[in-house]
Amino acid sequence: MDATSSNLPWPDDPQVLKRLLLEQQAHIADLEQQRLTWQQKQIELELEKLRLEHRLAVLLKRYYGPRSEKVDLGQLLLEFAQHLEARPLPAEDLPPENSSPEAPRRLRRGRRNLAAFDHLPTLRQVHDLPDPEKPCPCCGQERVKIGEETTWQVEYVPGHFQRIEHVQIKYACRQCEQEARPPQITLAEKPLQPIDKGLPGPGLLAYVVTAKFADYMPLYRLENIFARNGFEISRATLCLWAADVADLIEPLYRRMVERVLQSHVIATDDTVLPMLAAEKCRQARLWIYLGDDDQPYNVFDFTASRSRDGPAKFLGDYSGVLLADAYGGYDGICLEKAITQAGCWAHARRKFVDCQSLLTQVTGPALKLIGQLFQIEEQAKKLSGAERLALRQRESVPLLDELRQGLVTWQGQLLPKHPVAGAIGYILNQWGPLTAHTRDGAVAIHNNLAEQQMKRIALNRKNSLFVGNERGGRTAAILSSITSTCRRHDIDPQRYLTQLLTNLPATPLSQLDHWLPDAWLRQQVALDASPQ
Repeated sequence: MDATSSNLPWPDDPQVLKRLLLEQQAHIADLEQQRLTWQQKQIELELEKLRLEHRLAVLLKRYYGPRSEKVDLGQLLLEFAQHLEARPLPAEDLPPENSSPEAPRRLRRGRRNLAAFDHLPTLRQVHDLPDPEKPCPCCGQERVKIGEETTWQVEYVPGHFQRIEHVQIKYACRQCEQEARPPQITLAEKPLQPIDKGLPGPGLLAYVVTAKFADYMPLYRLENIFARNGFEISRATLCLWAADVADLIEPLYRRMVERVLQSHVIATDDTVLPMLAAEKCRQARLWIYLGDDDQPYNVFDFTASRSRDGPAKFLGDYSGVLLADAYGGYDGICLEKAITQAGCWAHARRKFVDCQSLLTQVTGPALKLIGQLFQIEEQAKKLSGAERLALRQRESVPLLDELRQGLVTWQGQLLPKHPVAGAIGYILNQWGPLTAHTRDGAVAIHNNLAEQQMKRIALNRKNSLFVGNERGGRTAAILSSITSTCRRHDIDPQRYLTQLLTNLPATPLSQLDHWLPDAWLRQQVALDASPQ
């Protein structure tokens, strides 16, 4: 029996006692090591539980929560920082009251004045009394008109299809025919059509493209709508029409790509566009490239994967500024092509918003500083590039220095796998791109404009599910570029595409720039302003 656990007297031999003491110390050290091991496992389990709760909260918010990322810092402090209840809340931590004259006004409720729609065609309907009711019921004399009451109503007249019969008059020379000369036959020419010898006219093609790529309507629904209006056509044919329009417009699309690559700043993003494959849909990608204000075009590019080869091929010899998220493929591209990489503070802020309730003593101050950066950008919107840069150097740089110092301090206090540590690491790893706007006044603080264009692809993807092949992806890229650029300039895509498809077949390449959406819009404004 072990002497340490028995009631027997300790042995008198010093060597034995020394051996027992060493065994006891080794046993204590082993127990301490086990305690530390179990303590580490407990910390890891708690951290894993926290990460799972964080992921669950993010998913629940994505599906059921509000989309807005606005954070009420005052409420955040009141709800979670219980140890601060005894202290007065600093005025700068409270959200500002919406009392400025430039604050958004509350929308008026109630019935709209339908007579204000002056741009709609008006059909006047006069309702008169029948002749037997015009005499006065009292004296029998004919009553006279003393005025009228007017009410307005808006009616919808469904669209309709019509056939256009093109008749080309053919001429021949009778004299040459009588004298046995070669026949001199001439056929009157008709305007070039978008699809040579094709059934659809420019307006019908424009409607199909607008419905599919501007209103996100899948072709099977369009097939049903057409059938209800007396025009039965298969969705396969509609798909071929869209591809034919993309072939016709491709030179204009290529010109838009060239103009975008002349931009000083290009904003980009990408999203999944499923493509049919042998066993299951392949995760192809659709990329957006937004030109700056001097080259105001939104251009999409289709690739079969998310490989960096796609953006590398598209950018070519571009050497300006690329505003994007933290996709790793951009790092090598920007390094190889000497492109200045700019980051998105909306992505960085979203990391803290997703875990704002986990560690409020960190997320609260971080979100407050990031929010102040966005407030400065609100002031900078109306300034020129040089003035905007001066404002950022004066006000944003000190805030960024304070934020970086805090992030480094907080990072040293957290375990590497903590969700908040992940948010901190994202910003510190992207610090160079995230501060690019403080070195160039033309760079935006966020990439939201590019992300907004991904919503149109997501809506189309939700309704149409996938594209059939790479040709379908190319068609989607070209036609989405046209409709998205129309949206950017507030252009009616139906009107623009109808005129474009009517005139483009006979337009030489030297005059292609006249049909770019912004150039077309300037021409329309000039025509509308000119006296009739």
